[in-house]
Amino acid sequence: MRKNSVKNTRINGEVQRVLAELIRGGIKDPRIAPMTSVVSVEVAPDLKTCKAWISVLGDEKAQEDTLAGLRSAEGYIRNQLARTINLRNTPQITFIMDQSIAYGVNMSKLIDEVVEKDEAAGQKESAGEVGTAKNDENN
Repeated sequence: MRKNSVKNTRINGEVQRVLAELIRGGIKDPRIAPMTSVVSVEVAPDLKTCKAWISVLGDEKAQEDTLAGLRSAEGYIRNQLARTINLRNTPQITFIMDQSIAYGVNMSKLIDEVVEKDEAAGQKESAGEVGTAKNDENN
């Protein structure tokens, strides 16, 4: 099975859906933040391993606690995954913290700051041009 085959894509989507449901309602660990989402899932072509990228809304401590809670509940999650999805092998899940959303927000903020500086510089230039034009008229 190729890495990007149709079968593998379907398995990735199904595992992502089941993981999201389990994290949202199946795990009662208080360390797991309520605003936790499964961003992406990549199951290996041999169905032995799985990488799950997790995004947590909150500070760094909430992210670390959620990751620790998910890692401790990995056996339960794998068991529920095996019951829900009928696969030849149930993959070993590795949870990875996804920083892409935070990175995107930070980049957007930096872009907005640069745009504001450019607009402010443009307004100063246009105000300076008007001031020099008035001085030219007076002379």
